[in-house]
Amino acid sequence: MRVFLDAHILVSVLNKEYPLYTWSSRILSLAGQSRFSFFTSPVCLAIAFYFSEKKSGAQIAKKKVGLLAEKLLITEINKSVVMQAVSNKQVTDFEDGIEYFAAKSCKCNYIITEDVSDFYFSEIEVMTARQFLESFSTE
Repeated sequence: MRVFLDAHILVSVLNKEYPLYTWSSRILSLAGQSRFSFFTSPVCLAIAFYFSEKKSGAQIAKKKVGLLAEKLLITEINKSVVMQAVSNKQVTDFEDGIEYFAAKSCKCNYIITEDVSDFYFSEIEVMTARQFLESFSTE
């Protein structure tokens, strides 16, 4: 199962933002299991770094993002992804469009976010961290 984690999930883990941290950290703990492949994008990592740096400083933020990058697969953001985000009339938030088309290019089955409504245009199933865990962690 291929799962894309958006910036909200990463930020909550890096900054231990409750109550989301309870769910997002459990998702990341599944990263070593063979039935899941977790993806994120360079944009999501940059956003996570930005918010982690504000809380913990640049050196600690770099270390935390490095640990995430070791656990996750990272999508490519190329011209095709950018052009799809720009040209799709349903996409009103460019960053969400980039995340979506990066996830789609990696054939992700799910997008995990706390702002499900951001992906109203998605053909990929979108869930919150809690919904995902309630659906798949007991299988």
